Amino acid sequence: MLSASLYIIACSARNRLRMRLRRLREPRYLAGAVVGAAYIYFSFFARLRGTRSNAARNRARRNRGGPIDQVPGLVATAPAFSGMVLLLVAALGWVAPFESGLLEFSEAETQFLFPAPLTRRQLLVHRLLRSQLGMLFGAVILGITIPSSSGYRRLWVGIATWLVLLTGKIYFTGVSLSRARMRAASGARRLRAAVPAAIVGAAAAIVAVTLVRAFVAAPPSTLADIVALIAGVAAQPLPHLILLPFIALARPAFATSFGEYLPALAGALVVLALVTVWMFRSDEVFHDAADEAARRRSSRPQGRREISYRARAEGWKLAPTGRPEAAFAWKAVMQTLRVFDRREMVRVAAIVMLLTTVTLATGRQGPAALVGGFAIAAAMFVILMAPQVVRIDIRHDLQHLELLKTWPVRGSSVVRGELVWPAAMITAIAWAMIAVALALSGVVLPRVEFLWRMAAGVAVAILAPALVLAQLTVHNAVALIFPAWVPLGAQRARGLDAMGQRIIMLTGTWLLLIVMALPGAIAAGIFWFVLGRIFGPLMLVPAAAMAAGVLAVEVLLATEALGPVYERLDVMTVERVE
Repeated sequence: MLSASLYIIACSARNRLRMRLRRLREPRYLAGAVVGAAYIYFSFFARLRGTRSNAARNRARRNRGGPIDQVPGLVATAPAFSGMVLLLVAALGWVAPFESGLLEFSEAETQFLFPAPLTRRQLLVHRLLRSQLGMLFGAVILGITIPSSSGYRRLWVGIATWLVLLTGKIYFTGVSLSRARMRAASGARRLRAAVPAAIVGAAAAIVAVTLVRAFVAAPPSTLADIVALIAGVAAQPLPHLILLPFIALARPAFATSFGEYLPALAGALVVLALVTVWMFRSDEVFHDAADEAARRRSSRPQGRREISYRARAEGWKLAPTGRPEAAFAWKAVMQTLRVFDRREMVRVAAIVMLLTTVTLATGRQGPAALVGGFAIAAAMFVILMAPQVVRIDIRHDLQHLELLKTWPVRGSSVVRGELVWPAAMITAIAWAMIAVALALSGVVLPRVEFLWRMAAGVAVAILAPALVLAQLTVHNAVALIFPAWVPLGAQRARGLDAMGQRIIMLTGTWLLLIVMALPGAIAAGIFWFVLGRIFGPLMLVPAAAMAAGVLAVEVLLATEALGPVYERLDVMTVERVE
C-alpha cells in the first residue's frame, strides 16, 4: 500500500502542476504567477543571499546586547512557554467544533479505496502521506524565514516544525476518532474513550490554576517578570511533569547546538510515536468517522466549502414597502444570525465587558495594560483589515448573480444595500474595541493627557464607519469590474498564481483607498491647522467628522457610478467554481 500511496501522490502532484501551468496561458494567471514568484523570492529566498552580512551584524548585536539578550532567561523559557501553548491547543481540540482532515476522503478515494482489500490503518497511513506535502512546504518556509546565519540552523528548525505539525495532525485525528467512539459506544467503552479527554482537560486545568495563582501572588509588570513567572511555574514538580511531553515536542526548535539538538529530536520522536500508537488504537470506529465526514462533504456543493445555515425564527420582519437597500441588509442580517448564534454573541460581549470591569476594579497595571493594548490593536485590525475578510456583500452574492439580475432594483441600490450590514457589523465591533481601549487608556498611555486620549478615541470612532464603508466600496467595485479575479463565496484559490492575484488585488485596493481618503484628510488637516492651535485637542472631533463626511460623499458617488457597471455585468463573466 505504501508504494501505491506514493504513486497516487506523485501522479496527483504532477497533474496539479500541469493544470496550473496550462492556466498560465491566461494573462491574469500569468500576471499572478509572476507577482507571486517575485514575492516568494524577495520575501524568503533573498534572505539567504545576505547571510554573511547578517552573521556579522548578529555577532555585533550579541556583543553589545540586543533587546532579547537584555531579558534574562527569555531563550531558556521559550520551550516551556511553547509547551504551555501546545497544551492549550491540545485541550481546545476536544471542545472545538471541528473534525480532522485526515478522515475526509475525496470521492475518488471513497469509491476506489474503501472497497479495496485495505485495513483501516492502511487508509489512515495513506491519508497521512497525502497530507505531508503541505506540512513540508510550511516547515521549509518557516526554516527559511527565521533570522539565522546558519543553514544547519534553518534545517533544524524546519525539521522541528515538521515534527510539531505531523504530531498535531495525528493527535487531532485521534481526537476525532475518540469523539466517534464516545458517540457510537456505550457504557464502559464510552468511558474508556473519554479517558484521554479527561486527562488532557485535567492537565490543562492544573497548569492554568498554577499560572493564575502565581499571577495573583506576584502580578508581572515587565517582560522579564512574565518570563520569570513562566519559568517558575514550569519548574514546579507537577506542572513540569504535565508539560514534559509538550516541552519535549517544542525543544528541538530552540536547540542552540548539534549536541543539544539530537537528544531533543529524539524526545520529540518519542512523543510522536506515542501519539501515533494512541491514534491507531482508536481506529476501530474509523469507518463511522469517515462515513460521517463523507456525509458532511456530500451535503456541501461541489468545489467549495459552503457555509452551514441553521433555520430559526428571527425577530426582524421585512416590511413590504421601503427602501430597496433595507431588503439587502435584511438578507445579510438573516444570513449572519443563522450562522452565528445570538446567545454566543451575547456571551462574548459579556465576557469582554466583565474582563474590562474586573481589570478596572482591580487597578493593577499589568492586566489593564495588556487588555488595553489588545483592544487598541484589535480596533485597528477591525477597521483596516476586517472589510477584506468579511465578505457578506457582492463578493459573496456574485455566485447568485443570475438571481439578483431578476430583481427590479436599480444597480446603485443593489450596491449600497450590499454594503449596509457588513459596514454596520464591522463598525459595531470596532466601536466596542475603541470603548474598551478608552476605558483603559490611562494605563496604556499614562503620559498622554486625558483630553487628548478622549478626543483621539472619539475621532477614531467617527472615522471608523467612513473608513470601513470606503474599503467595502473599493472591494465591491473591484468585484464588479474584475469579477473573474474575485473568489466566489467561501472558496479560496490556491497556488502561486492565486497568491499573486491576491497581492495585486490587495495593493490595488489599498491604493484606491488612499486616493479616496486623501481629499478628506486634506480638508481635515486644513481645518486642524486653522483651529487646532486655538481650541486644542477638541478640534480632533470636528476634523474627523469633516473627513468622514467627505468619505461618505465619495462612497455615495462611487455607488451611483457602480450602478451601471452592475447592470452591464454579464453572468458569463463570473468564473464559476472549478
